[in-house]
Amino acid sequence: MKRLNLIGAAILAAAAFLAIPANAQSSLEKILESGKLRVGTTGDFNPMTVRDIASGGYAGHEIDVATELAKDMGVELELVPTDWKTMIAGVQADKFDIVMSGTSMNVGRAKVVGFTNPTIYVTTVPMALTTNLETYKTWADVNKAGIKVAVILGTVFEEEARAAFPDATIVTVEAPATGYQEVLSGRAEVTITSNVDAASIMEKFPAMGTFGKDEARNPKPHGYIVQQGNQSLINFMNTWIALKKASGFYERLSAKWNL
Repeated sequence: MKRLNLIGAAILAAAAFLAIPANAQSSLEKILESGKLRVGTTGDFNPMTVRDIASGGYAGHEIDVATELAKDMGVELELVPTDWKTMIAGVQADKFDIVMSGTSMNVGRAKVVGFTNPTIYVTTVPMALTTNLETYKTWADVNKAGIKVAVILGTVFEEEARAAFPDATIVTVEAPATGYQEVLSGRAEVTITSNVDAASIMEKFPAMGTFGKDEARNPKPHGYIVQQGNQSLINFMNTWIALKKASGFYERLSAKWNL
């Protein structure tokens, strides 16, 4: 009887294995066989990914990574436009193989998608007009009734703003609109973003500045997003990332894009 039970268990295990969809097991093979790597990117996070409206082309840290990855894989790179509120659904629906857009790793996202190992780490900083930096010096200065904090819908910054400023008014905008544009236009007093994004914003718009620098919050790793269960692709990507870090590739990119 014990032997029959073991045989039965083995048969059930084999049936379960055969029931797993083939594409869930061979996402890497699918990319290599098709000769195309589909990368979802938002094009609105300077200097990670920026889309030129006139030409439709992309540039940025993550675009350089995607280009290098496709070259090393020996496949064609296809950049697929997406946005922050739909990129998770997009990768789940197999609209692209991987998201490269300067995406923060968090528990909520990790429940529904897979992440590679981290590539860089960033923190969150608040921004306001330089003329208002005497008013806003700390995070606590923002958490008051009547103050508007602008963030992009569906980003981790929306979550962080709601947690940090429960007494303020959170204003959400949809890409291509941005939080800092709301501040520049006077429709909001404050926005929050990554220290990487803040540096590029201040370079382009000297009227914007950061505050509370000693209180930089929410240090978070950035990783690339793939479908949950695509372990073959995650394993490949983690190996590729390790090799590229060892070769100095990521260090050179950080210098190029002032990260």
